[in-house]
Amino acid sequence: MNETLTWVLAGVAGLLLGAFFFGGLWWTVRKGMSAKRPALWVFGSLLLRTGLVVAGFYFVGDGHWQRLLACLLGFVIARFIVTRLAGPPVEHYEAPAKVAGHAP
Repeated sequence: MNETLTWVLAGVAGLLLGAFFFGGLWWTVRKGMSAKRPALWVFGSLLLRTGLVVAGFYFVGDGHWQRLLACLLGFVIARFIVTRLAGPPVEHYEAPAKVAGHAP
């Protein structure tokens, strides 16, 4: 019973890490669209998100592949949840007008 609880907690930790990573990615892309230095935002966010997630996986796994697998499963599930909550991408450009007289 104790191992099962540990695996469940590792999965929950993976969910939280995934929510942080993919939610942060979503926020960075939205913020980067209007930032004066978008490359700085994207690179800084990448370092912060990746560093925190790698450290989280390291501490959750603690040398046990089963915990690491449960954490990874939670991380992947969080990706689907954040993708669903973020919704479809918003297009910020206008489609070019069709010009008459050209072949299709």
